Amino acid sequence: MRLAVDESVDNEGTGVDPHIIIPTMGERVTDETRPAHHGPDGRFRIPWPLEIADQRSGGSIFRWQWERLTHKRAPNPRPEQVPVVPHAVAQPRAAEGEIRVTWVGHASFLIQAAGLNLLTDPHWSRRASPSQRIGPARFQEPGVPFDALPPIDAVLLSHDHYDHLDQGTVERLHARHGNALRWITPLAYRRWFAGVGVTSVTELDWWDEADVGGIRVVCAPAQHWTRRKLKEMNDRLWASYALLLPDGKRIYFGGDSGYFRGYQEIGSRLGPFDVSMIPIGAYDPRWFMAPAHMNPEEAVRAYRELGGRGAFVPMHWGTFRLTDEDPLEPPVRARVAWDAAHLRPADLHVLRHGETLVLGDG
Repeated sequence: MRLAVDESVDNEGTGVDPHIIIPTMGERVTDETRPAHHGPDGRFRIPWPLEIADQRSGGSIFRWQWERLTHKRAPNPRPEQVPVVPHAVAQPRAAEGEIRVTWVGHASFLIQAAGLNLLTDPHWSRRASPSQRIGPARFQEPGVPFDALPPIDAVLLSHDHYDHLDQGTVERLHARHGNALRWITPLAYRRWFAGVGVTSVTELDWWDEADVGGIRVVCAPAQHWTRRKLKEMNDRLWASYALLLPDGKRIYFGGDSGYFRGYQEIGSRLGPFDVSMIPIGAYDPRWFMAPAHMNPEEAVRAYRELGGRGAFVPMHWGTFRLTDEDPLEPPVRARVAWDAAHLRPADLHVLRHGETLVLGDG
């Protein structure tokens, strides 16, 4: 497997990006003795041909850096352009039959439903980086102050990149809740969590499920990769999740993913969804980022293939600068793609940091 080492300049010019090394991802596995996304070396891999051809190679990082030197990028947004608005977090829990989804920022949501409080990819640190001295910094404070969180019952983790698995936040949550807090992860995370003192970890493979207080949490495929250290490469799995509530409502959390043709299967097996949180940012340059990150048009396509109904909540934009597009561009393009697809205007919910989407039982 070839590697492309990312030495990109982050949003403060400090040279650390959470996507430190991006692998060249392979095609379908033919060994029928194991799941296709399980490699023979014990690592994980993408088991299908890529929708957009992977053009990355050993020299691709230099091409990317040259493009950055020769092409002007849009400036970082000012804090007032990515405002934090008052949240409507239910204390301690949402009402019966109600779903509340509050955007903390990036891929971090507080989901309140079926009497439970769940977090996705919780990140309250200032930087998405191995170090809090350098690396991509937040444009704005988290949408919900950490101390304002209600009691948390479980956390859904999509993968191990620093903008999704933040050790500082894990330690803060563990200090508050101890091992009463349940962590739901893809395969091969138990050892990492044990290193920070967390033992209440449930690992799931794609299509496996766990019961969390009456909610069926189903681990679903995604198209991404994992790495936190130089000697690691896809040692841990990546995933999206479906939440099947006791009253029949369904929630989809897309994690971090490039577009792939599995969304229709996810929708047919686990949908349709009442609310879908789908990434729309970190997509340029397209020739480099397409295997790992959807652009807004692909995100709308994924929503349609998931079933094309219910609330669409875009995420993975406007919090950290990880790639080269204008940080304010993703929701603009998402709205254009939404209108072009003739989808219901009322179903598109571009939340501001801290904003809460409330879905009732009516």
